[in-house]
Amino acid sequence: MSKTAVSFAFNSPERLSAETAVRIREVADTLGYRPNPVARMLTQRQTMTLGVLTPQALAVIFSNPFFALFSEGVAHAAEDLGYELHFISPLHGSLALAMGRATVDGVVAIGLSADHPEVGQIRGAGLPMVLVDSDDLPEHSSVMVDDEAGARAAAEHVLGLGHRDVLIIAVEGPESPTGQPQRQGVTERRLRGYQAALDAAGISLRSDHIVAGRASIEGGASAFQRAWAAGTRPTAVLAMSDAMAIGAMRVAREQGLRIPDDMSVVGFDDIDLAAHVDPPLTTVHQPIRQKGADAVRLLLAEVEQREAYRPEHLRLETRLIVRGSTGPAPRERQEVTGAT
Repeated sequence: MSKTAVSFAFNSPERLSAETAVRIREVADTLGYRPNPVARMLTQRQTMTLGVLTPQALAVIFSNPFFALFSEGVAHAAEDLGYELHFISPLHGSLALAMGRATVDGVVAIGLSADHPEVGQIRGAGLPMVLVDSDDLPEHSSVMVDDEAGARAAAEHVLGLGHRDVLIIAVEGPESPTGQPQRQGVTERRLRGYQAALDAAGISLRSDHIVAGRASIEGGASAFQRAWAAGTRPTAVLAMSDAMAIGAMRVAREQGLRIPDDMSVVGFDDIDLAAHVDPPLTTVHQPIRQKGADAVRLLLAEVEQREAYRPEHLRLETRLIVRGSTGPAPRERQEVTGAT
């Protein structure tokens, strides 16, 4: 049995008769033989691995329940087609260093804009790439949701309940100073949506009514705590992630507030936990798992087609899910602000 025949049996079985290929694999199983993955990669010129590029450390990313659901969608789509995943996050503070060591067939880049250095590095290397939550590069496929419309619906909901004193908890970018939102990407689009609804209602959004934190429960708790300590007393909170909204609710209860009697809270994402907190969280639903699966589908289409591939740009819809964390503004606050 030649080395060439063994290689064909594992890598190109169509080049052997079906009986020969099966017999070789049966003998290999008996002997406990496994193909050398490095040699196989060199032979096929394909790693069968996809990279998921994240702008923050995995310890930070995985503390956000959104990313767990997104990764679930990515994993289902990749594993169904025999691909493994390599999560790429900053190495010793450098995303470029981490990217330079990654051996992958293509990259799903989440939360990175076109001007991010690593995006340019990937393009320079000629790697297939799909952008998630960004569509800045028309030559690369992208998957987004309608963040602006979702945020506007959330703000219109609390305004319709009579709320006029609104606090926004924004997602802090990786390079943003603590407490200041990074005005780009998802954060900027959702701020535009909130602002559009407030402007239409004739309400000015004060700068001290926007705080930011990491997209996690602790990040939301810290952001709300800072606002409360600074004297901000909102009747409604619009949080850019469910995890942050849940953190804000926890601190609000510690301050003696009843939700929604004293303060309403709206999240964004509709993670599984949102329906099970007390009270259940009103939120903006986005198809998180589908976003991950669609990103892999588009990436593998480019990996397989290369020069023949034509980029696609998907924009998925959002919808408001009303649950128990929102209610009418406190009557005494309505009378002060003149709300009806």
